Amino acid sequence: MSPQHGLPSSSGERKRPAAGKVRKQPSPARGTKRSLAAEGQGRPSEAGERERPSGTQGREGAASTAQGRERAIVGQARNAQQTGKNRHNGRKNRPDQKGDDRRASHDAETPRNDASAPERGTSQDREDLQADCANCFGLCCVALPFARSADFAVNKPAGQPCSNLQLDFRCGIHERLRDKGYPGCTVFDCFGAGQKVSQITFGGTDWRQAPKTARSMFEVFPAMRQLHELLYYVTEALDLAPARPVHQELRRARAHIDGLTRGSAESITGLDVNALRGEVNTLLLRASELARAQVPGRKKNHRGADLMGAKLAGADLRGASLRGALLVAADLSGADLRDADLIGADLRDADLSGADLTGALFLTQAQLNAAKGDAATELPPTVGRPAHW
Repeated sequence: MSPQHGLPSSSGERKRPAAGKVRKQPSPARGTKRSLAAEGQGRPSEAGERERPSGTQGREGAASTAQGRERAIVGQARNAQQTGKNRHNGRKNRPDQKGDDRRASHDAETPRNDASAPERGTSQDREDLQADCANCFGLCCVALPFARSADFAVNKPAGQPCSNLQLDFRCGIHERLRDKGYPGCTVFDCFGAGQKVSQITFGGTDWRQAPKTARSMFEVFPAMRQLHELLYYVTEALDLAPARPVHQELRRARAHIDGLTRGSAESITGLDVNALRGEVNTLLLRASELARAQVPGRKKNHRGADLMGAKLAGADLRGASLRGALLVAADLSGADLRDADLIGADLRDADLSGADLTGALFLTQAQLNAAKGDAATELPPTVGRPAHW
């Protein structure tokens, strides 16, 4: 099963309504696995902005509670919605459309052989932070609980294999998850934690072969996922050229976190991941501020804002801070989200049709998978267009 059951998590500014809470706004989104307790209940997580409610508990991915902290460790709508022709390179009223991408290129700014050049996230770094189900023991389908809801067809306690998990640790309904009532599974991302626990922490011996390791393995997985989420965000920050002043500290943080992921099962489960998120979030916030400072004009600050169901079609949110913002079922069609900080933003069922997310900061595949979009939605090169769009 593709580990994309959840969204990033936010950091702690205020409680969010559970997916099914009654609110006279557009129906809360479907498709977010929820994690339990400190491992990750709720939605996308900024490195530490606010705790999220457990509501429909499920896959740890759905933004760990820590994801319920500032997801990462971690405007006003225009009257007229932008037309399709204005959503591409020649977009009107949007200067420097593609010209000021904040991502550092391998050749830019400093020669590769310059010892002072910042150490950027390499393709190998990113590969290690992508789910590799073929080398995982189906941990997201066993270790994490979920409750019957719009996201999941049945209840499943933590530690019990999903009825759809096959003997080869693959999902028997992978291609039909949404049709079968498991949209929550399609928006979870373990950031590569599954294969790390399976192949490194437990040396390639699965929980079926060695039943005595099962409990420990299932306890390590949620903590490892949070560590890998942090590695993902730190790697993203190292790709931001304007964030060069904090690159050295980010490199140290990445090395430290990577070292933690290679520890014993006992050392990993004993970590205070929430405290680590808070430390890393300070660096991520600084990187975000430096990157967004390059965007001309005044930037909107919607950090932690409740924008559930908000009418933001065509909104100018370029360079805005949307860290941990609740954007469930918000209308962002045609919105300008270039270089906006989306760490931990809850995009479940948000309409991104025709929106421009070029250079969006800390955007994850799980966030996109939980949202709605179309062929006109412009995306950063680090994420792919969801199949259901």
